[in-house]
Amino acid sequence: MSTKTTCRWRPAPAVSLLVVALLTGCAGPAAGRPATDPVAAAPVPSRSIAAAASGRPTGVADVTPSSAAAADVGYPATGGNRWSVAAAEAAPGRATTGRLLRYRVAVERDIRGLPVTDIATAISATLNDPRGWTAGGSWRLRRVGGDEPSDFTIYLATPGTRDTLCQDVPEGYTSCRNGARVVLNVARWVKGVPGYGTDLATYREYMVNHEVGHKLGFGHERCPGKGRAAPVMQQQTLGLHGCTANPWPYPKGRVRYSGPAGAYDDAIPRREGGYPAR
Repeated sequence: MSTKTTCRWRPAPAVSLLVVALLTGCAGPAAGRPATDPVAAAPVPSRSIAAAASGRPTGVADVTPSSAAAADVGYPATGGNRWSVAAAEAAPGRATTGRLLRYRVAVERDIRGLPVTDIATAISATLNDPRGWTAGGSWRLRRVGGDEPSDFTIYLATPGTRDTLCQDVPEGYTSCRNGARVVLNVARWVKGVPGYGTDLATYREYMVNHEVGHKLGFGHERCPGKGRAAPVMQQQTLGLHGCTANPWPYPKGRVRYSGPAGAYDDAIPRREGGYPAR
């Protein structure tokens, strides 16, 4: 959920995998040929410089993660920056008007128990939902394979690789959008956040729509009033501020639901380590 401008699952059809190391926005290697080069990393900025540039808070807070993780899921604190990439969607999404944006879905290979086919199905279901970003008629979103041209890549990454890809404050807790990289932190995908007030599937939908919203050009928004639904561009990961959880940009149709522009000075919880499979 970085300002660096910055699901419920069902079984997927058979999906072929490409194991690649991605430079975001570049086509992957030929199918079946693994690549070992990690994603290129620029120097990580210092915390004070990055905070000043991005407006991110520098405080930290303790957090008690939820217990919603599956027993067979595991990941290290930092993975190896090597990726499995889902194949293209079998059919186009529901939207028929608007600018076509093509995206890939990549899962870091060190993440166990979250197959790229399942993650891609969950993400595409969220982006194709009639309450999602295509509802307003401005965009069509289509998942493509690793060997096809794309406009952006959605990564499910370990906390440490999240920092490499996001290139903002290296805090390992939130998700982000950085250029053509939409980075979902696997720790949040597995554990959610305290006090969100709904199920983990809803939080995952929020993660996807919030970070893709940054890719579409939207900045952060604030709660429009106590007891009202939070705008999807509110930093709900860090606090609801009197609003109720909401993962959708168009919850009631073709008019986008929004709030006042701006962000809160919320503390970012402390960095987490890996999560072992039991």
